[in-house]
This record gives sequence, C-alpha cells and structure tokens, in this order.
Amino acid sequence: MSRFATTLLFLLALVPAAPAQSKDEVIYPRGSAPAGAPAPADSRGPGSGLILATALLAAVGGVWFWQKRRGSFRLGSAQTPRLAIVESRSLGSRQYLVVADYEGRKFLLGVCPGSIELLTPLDGGSPPPK
Repeated sequence: MSRFATTLLFLLALVPAAPAQSKDEVIYPRGSAPAGAPAPADSRGPGSGLILATALLAAVGGVWFWQKRRGSFRLGSAQTPRLAIVESRSLGSRQYLVVADYEGRKFLLGVCPGSIELLTPLDGGSPPPK
C-alpha cells in the first residue's frame, strides 16, 4: 500500500461518524423544542461527519496533486535550478563531452569514469590553465 493511501486511511479514521439516532427520538428544529423536551446531545447535523470527511479528502487530494505536479514538496520560495546539463555526447568507452549551464554561463566538460575536467568556458572566457 502506498504512503498516500495509508495517510488517507489514517485521516479518514479520525473523522467521527455521525451519531446514530433511535427511532423513538424526536428531532425538533432549533429554538422550537417544547419546554419538557431533552436537550439534544450533539448540535451538529447528521451529515456533518460526511461533509468533514469530504473536505478532508479534498484537502489531502489537493496536497497530493500539488506534490505530483511540482515533483517534490518544498516550503518557502521556489527557486529555478541554477545548474543544468544542456547537451552531452558520448565519445565511446564511457567518456562524454558535456555542455553545462550554470547561472547563464556555459562550460564544456570532459567526463571519464574517474574524473570530470573543465575543458573550456563557452561564453568567450579564457580557457582554464593546464
């Protein structure tokens, strides 16, 4: 069972069920009960548990949808990623050339199984010292 389904079942278990009413009990509108009538035990209507469960289900579903859409649950300001791989080319034998973009500046990287080296900046900067 997924974590979402487990959480949903737990939250639904917390919702109180509507109180069962006996067939002998008389329900009066608010403020119009006779003087000798007993006070109602619960002032909520019989459908309030269902309304609460529906609202809770909608809230949990909204959070789940928001998480799926954004990819993760993050509080605070959403930042755009500063590092991105723009393009990569295989040279064979697990060696690659990679163009990486960091804050708008592009770099050509050489990637091998044991190392990653900066070959040259692609924005007109000077090549790294050897």
